[in-house]
Amino acid sequence: MSSNSIKHILDESKFNRFHLGLLLWCLFFVSFEGYDLVVYGSVVPFLTKEWELSPIQAGVIGSYGLFGMMFGSIILSLLADRFGRKSIIIVSVTFFSIFTSISGFATDEQLFSWCRFLAGVGFGGTLPTVISLLTEYIPKSSKNKAITIALCGNQVGGILAPLIGVAVFSSLGWRPALWFSVIPILLLPLIIKYLPESPQFLIRKGKFDSIKATLEKIDPNYQDRMKVEQTTILEPPVERTPIIGLFKNKMGLSTVLFCIVYFMGLLMIYGLNTWLPKLMQSAGYPLISSLGFAIFLNGGALIGTIIIGVIADKKGSKKLITGLYVVGAICLALLGIKSNIFLLYMLIAIAGVCTMGNQSLLNAFVSQYYPNNVRSTGVGLANGVGRLGGMLGPTLGGVLLSLNVPIGLCFLVFALPGVFAAVSLFLVRKSGPQVEPVSSKSTKLSSTNLG
Repeated sequence: MSSNSIKHILDESKFNRFHLGLLLWCLFFVSFEGYDLVVYGSVVPFLTKEWELSPIQAGVIGSYGLFGMMFGSIILSLLADRFGRKSIIIVSVTFFSIFTSISGFATDEQLFSWCRFLAGVGFGGTLPTVISLLTEYIPKSSKNKAITIALCGNQVGGILAPLIGVAVFSSLGWRPALWFSVIPILLLPLIIKYLPESPQFLIRKGKFDSIKATLEKIDPNYQDRMKVEQTTILEPPVERTPIIGLFKNKMGLSTVLFCIVYFMGLLMIYGLNTWLPKLMQSAGYPLISSLGFAIFLNGGALIGTIIIGVIADKKGSKKLITGLYVVGAICLALLGIKSNIFLLYMLIAIAGVCTMGNQSLLNAFVSQYYPNNVRSTGVGLANGVGRLGGMLGPTLGGVLLSLNVPIGLCFLVFALPGVFAAVSLFLVRKSGPQVEPVSSKSTKLSSTNLG
């Protein structure tokens, strides 16, 4: 692949309206994914009363979505590397939008549980594919910032869900909060028309007119930057089992370490989101509401994510992410020590940045680590394994509280995964392979193809 390749043009381009449009679409997808994932917590009190569910039954129903996310992260992201990012994004968004909306018509817990599982498949497929598409198109100087902004949609959706609930619960009941999720389906024609496909996928399929149209939006003078008459784009091989590609070219150890980092990171996130209010109440802070915790946790993550994304583009990601995990572990450990309210809120906000915000930056780093032909697969596998940690977090907190473990020790248990994540990331190779594997076949893009 020459220095004047399509990838070089995309990486060295200037951020413009095309990139902004793509970023806004991705922010939209992630926001609704975050909304649909969090809205269950808003409606569960009504479900518990209407269907006479025990807390254990309600918890099991909630876990169906996480199980679905695990399958979606691995399977759909694997398919995205083979069949194109755009198609899988559309499938994923359709899944979580339709099945979340259908769950609003459920009359019993069985149908509702199946809807949560199938919506979870869509949740899991959306995030890795969105990250991969942004990684391919966004200029190199803005990749971390753009990806972290898009992933702020998780916090946007997390804040929107309870606000929608407050607006509709008193007058219309719990079901409209789930019907609200139909909006992405209504916009599907616009998504199909304006969302671009992966450039590498278009190259493999020989869709040169589409490549040309996209490049003209990114840089009208792109042809002048091709200093050679003919640029050869070597096509990566299509493997029957793409996951194997994650363990080739000295990437095996890094792939395993990434899975550990995601497992530990999501354990902290889901454990913290589930049990923080209860833990703080047990620590002697009865006057602080759960809503206040949620606002500071998500608000801190929302603002901090943008800031660390900018820093990462200027200074690099790996050391920053590693350091944030350590800081997050320290903040969580300190929450177990009773202190004044101001310091408490500060620690919670910083913990939000170092857990949820850092997870967004980790996704950006891992996406850029892997080559194009296994990018979605790599991000998806790590997210899929990480969901096991996400399921363990709430369970671990419940066990600790049931055993009456001292609050300081509970917070220390949730802090330790941050240390393990930092050590694992430290051991990852400095950068991924610089040259992607190629086959004996190549697709030549001549001036006729691109001009």
